Parts: sequence; C-alpha cells; structure tokens
Amino acid sequence: MNPTILASAAKVIPEADLLVNVVRLRVRQLVLGHRPLISVPPGMGLADVALSEIAANKLTSEAIVPAVPEVAAAIITFPTVTPRKKAA
Repeated sequence: MNPTILASAAKVIPEADLLVNVVRLRVRQLVLGHRPLISVPPGMGLADVALSEIAANKLTSEAIVPAVPEVAAAIITFPTVTPRKKAA
C-alpha cells in the first residue's frame, strides 16, 4: 500500500476500522470483476485502487440509523420438566 494514498484516504474516512472495512469490501468487488471508478495506471494493486477511489471521494461511508427502534422481545417461560428416575 502506498502511504501517501493511505494518508489522503484517511482524511476522507478518519476512523481506521471503518476505512479497513470499506477497502476490504471494495477489494472484494474488484476481485469479482467490478470496474474501478477511477483511471488506474498499470500495475497498481487492488488495495491502492480502493484507497485512491476513497481519496477521490468516489467512495464514502455513512452511518445507518434504524428508522424504528427495536422492541425487546417478550421472554417466554417454558414449563419445567422433572426427569424420571429409573428403578434399580
């Protein structure tokens, strides 16, 4: 990975964990045959391509907030079962 591309991509997505996951998912797409969103020089690695796309603001991330808060499920209690003892 090119450190200058990494530094410019870190300005767009400052959280390191999120940046790693975005790059990982984009590299997976590129491996499966998706086309790059930028012009790529020959010999550039897929991680560098993903980081360059992020640095060029072609890829971003956003938090997903659930529209409806989740309601806690009711706890169901099952009847107790007493095991039978076998006669000796």
